[in-house]
Amino acid sequence: MIRTRDDDGIRVVTIDRPARRNALRPEDLTALRTAVADADAPVTYLRGAGEAFCAGADLDVVAALDDPESFARAGQRAAEAIAGAETVVVCGIDGAARGGGVEIALAADLRIATPAATFAEPGVQFGLFGAWGGTVRLPRIMGEGDALDFALSGRVLDADEALRTGLVSRVVDDPREVADEIASGKPDALRAIKRRVRDRRDDGAQERAEATAFAELVAEHADDIAATRGE
Repeated sequence: MIRTRDDDGIRVVTIDRPARRNALRPEDLTALRTAVADADAPVTYLRGAGEAFCAGADLDVVAALDDPESFARAGQRAAEAIAGAETVVVCGIDGAARGGGVEIALAADLRIATPAATFAEPGVQFGLFGAWGGTVRLPRIMGEGDALDFALSGRVLDADEALRTGLVSRVVDDPREVADEIASGKPDALRAIKRRVRDRRDDGAQERAEATAFAELVAEHADDIAATRGE
């Protein structure tokens, strides 16, 4: 089950199946995609209910799949919706992130862990691997060496090692505070930064788009910029 609420300019999206450690079924993936794609708030805070962030795919569902490729594509679409959303997605990870839970987090713009967070891609131990975009995003974020070590071994990373490898960008007691911090920025600047950093075109095309976006923001915020000159 995916719950949403809007709170002080932030959309809060909660994966809410604590009895199953927030494991995701096809209907949850669809609901997650919609919850993020439809967000009007400039920042979305993604979290898990209970003691885990997300255990990944519900293995009872996986064991009974008639069409595993479609299930993989559903997870990829959910991750793509997070990565491509207009809203900036801050993922707060408290407790276990496993398998697809790691991959959903990888799609977020910021991954913020608590000291209790742990991460693993355990699928290799029973004949699977992360197919919700994991083999695409892991090496981009962690680097190829750390990504291969993480995925091939199935070992568990604690919050400090996740920080060292770049899997998360901060370790804090309350990740929601980081979402609040990000939300204090100008919404159009937040959107522009996300678009530019997510741009996968060649360098020249990215730089031209960057210059255009910068000029648009200067025009929009001329008074704000002038007001800061004396500070």
